[in-house]
Amino acid sequence: MRRLLLITILFFAVNESKAQSISQEVKNLRKGIASFYHHKFEGRKTATGEIFDNDKYTAASNTLKLGTFVRVTNLNNGKVVYVRINDRMAPNNKRVIDLATVAADKLGFRSAGTASVKVEVVPSSEGKLAILAQRNAEFIAPANEL
Repeated sequence: MRRLLLITILFFAVNESKAQSISQEVKNLRKGIASFYHHKFEGRKTATGEIFDNDKYTAASNTLKLGTFVRVTNLNNGKVVYVRINDRMAPNNKRVIDLATVAADKLGFRSAGTASVKVEVVPSSEGKLAILAQRNAEFIAPANEL
């Protein structure tokens, strides 16, 4: 009887841990529509006090904490970009994220205006390194252009 009780307790403990892990993953994942900043916002202050620059890997969100790093995946073509949340969108905006133009270009939806995306919160160390790599990749010519 004690053995059965111990097995039952372990079963519920493991399942509770899995449920918390899944809950955390869901909390850190959003799907919806992404848009990008109009050029008229260039040079204006963001919610963090930074000056907005369409050439930096930043974004606005109404649900994510300022300073959060996220990986954004275009669900139509699989392209990925990393950005840091440094601004807020208009309160009535239903989109999940509003990206700087450089990020929209990297995701391949600038001409369309919007895209279906998946937004995942990532650790700041991962986000910082990925953004640095994205910036460096812009300065390296592809092999077929050499």
